[in-house]
Amino acid sequence: MSVKTKILFVCIHNSARSQVAEALLNELARDRLKAMSAGIEPGVLNPGWVEVMKEIGIDISANQTKMVTLPPVKGQFLGDRGNRRFLLRGCAFSEKASERGL
Repeated sequence: MSVKTKILFVCIHNSARSQVAEALLNELARDRLKAMSAGIEPGVLNPGWVEVMKEIGIDISANQTKMVTLPPVKGQFLGDRGNRRFLLRGCAFSEKASERGL
């Protein structure tokens, strides 16, 4: 079994776009990639996007919003040093993101 490349989508609240990106990439490339998502200030999952995803056959209704942590914790998001990893910033960022080095 080959090691999957990890991709982390980071948005402010991890409530919509980053959740959608995670779910779509995991659906379309699950054999090669492992997508994850997190937020700077986690909010509440956007019910509108839950419905949109359901319409295309992807259920994200049980997803929880998550907070990105620095330094990365082993096993969480990008904390595993053995894998190639990428960080993608998904939406407009607050000054907090810059202060945290993201």
